[in-house]
Amino acid sequence: MKQARYITVKEMIDLVGPKDEIVVGMAANEPQLFMANLHLCADRVEKVTVTNCLPIVNADFFIEEQYRNKFNLDGWFYTNVLRKVHPHGNISFIPNHLHLAGYKRLFYKKPRMFVSAASMPDEHGYISLSTSNVYEKQMVEAAEIVIFEVNPNFPRTIGDLEVHISEIDYMVKADYPVPTIPDIEPSEKDMIIGRLIADKINDGDTIQLGIGGMPNAVAKSLYGKKDLGIHTEMFTNEMMNLIKAGVITGKKKTLHRGKHIACFAMGTQELYDFVHDNPSCWILNGKYVNDPAIIGLNDNQVSINSTIEIDLTGQCCSESIGTQQFSGTGGQSDTAVGAQNAKGGRSFIALYSTAMVKNPVTGEKEEVSKIVSMLKPGAAVSLSRNDVDFVVTEYGLVSLRGTNIRERCQLLISIAHPKFRAQLTQEAIKAGYLHESFLD
Repeated sequence: MKQARYITVKEMIDLVGPKDEIVVGMAANEPQLFMANLHLCADRVEKVTVTNCLPIVNADFFIEEQYRNKFNLDGWFYTNVLRKVHPHGNISFIPNHLHLAGYKRLFYKKPRMFVSAASMPDEHGYISLSTSNVYEKQMVEAAEIVIFEVNPNFPRTIGDLEVHISEIDYMVKADYPVPTIPDIEPSEKDMIIGRLIADKINDGDTIQLGIGGMPNAVAKSLYGKKDLGIHTEMFTNEMMNLIKAGVITGKKKTLHRGKHIACFAMGTQELYDFVHDNPSCWILNGKYVNDPAIIGLNDNQVSINSTIEIDLTGQCCSESIGTQQFSGTGGQSDTAVGAQNAKGGRSFIALYSTAMVKNPVTGEKEEVSKIVSMLKPGAAVSLSRNDVDFVVTEYGLVSLRGTNIRERCQLLISIAHPKFRAQLTQEAIKAGYLHESFLD
């Protein structure tokens, strides 16, 4: 049986060759030693492509413009750093639904190398992929060379993300802390939106939440509920808090009863301590967890996501500002469609009614509506109007399920900021969505 051997960081970087295709672990699973040192091989390589998702390390190989002819970076999800360096020309976004991100990338090209952070090998020779299995296990099986930065600080999580040392090639000893992200305290608007959504969540429902002020507000509004379940892409601090409080038990789930299901976890150190060796928390393959058909097997599944802007027909742009890539589709479509596949399921899209943006002419900031008659030119439609369900702002909650375009316009205008409602009505009439004879 093949046994992985330990190598140094330099030996790991020496394995990189010209025009290599490399995939690295996602978010907290990013191999920090590899990323921080990859630029050191710049003098002997060209056109090396690294594919990643939610990068943590501001690595020289893609931050510094001098390396743009040596390395490309393809991202499944943009961060503020990738947005900043995108103009270098060697950074590009990969359109994807999260559950098919790894599968479709492998259809297009297979990596020569896969590198990821991981837990230490146990006494049986098994290593846990720890905080993420969105696509990592798929890459272990597909790559020619597999390297783990094994780290005693990383939690040993349970699910289908265990890898035996005979399945990998090399290990590098690491000792950096697991990347953490702080809790975001919800704003007053967040709490209004959170309570509106929480009022639609029933005892025994299974929930999917993201990260940020709005999802945290929803979670903080759920403490009166009983026996909620989790089937989510991201396992968060607020989910942990609800489990500890006895609100989330999973007892009523119709799929994986009593288990808290996710495909990656990221949060505080307390969260990593909680998921470590915890048999109730399963980190499963993202291709399974986020498959809308699988999500739909959970009776009363509730999906909660946010968006950047929504047009009056229900198209949600959640990842770009015009042509500028801002984040990614992630699992929004996966979970929204999956929840509506479920018996008793519901999907919520939440957004503030307005945003402050810089006027391109005056340079001054001005308030604009996030409910619009037409998305910005070049905007990516993350969730189609065919798949939108409930929409929520601080001015109310409406259901678009089964409605026609005229009804959608009226419903969405009713939860827009009051000062933009007349303007939106006139724009809807001009677009042919509304007719004056139908107005109240």
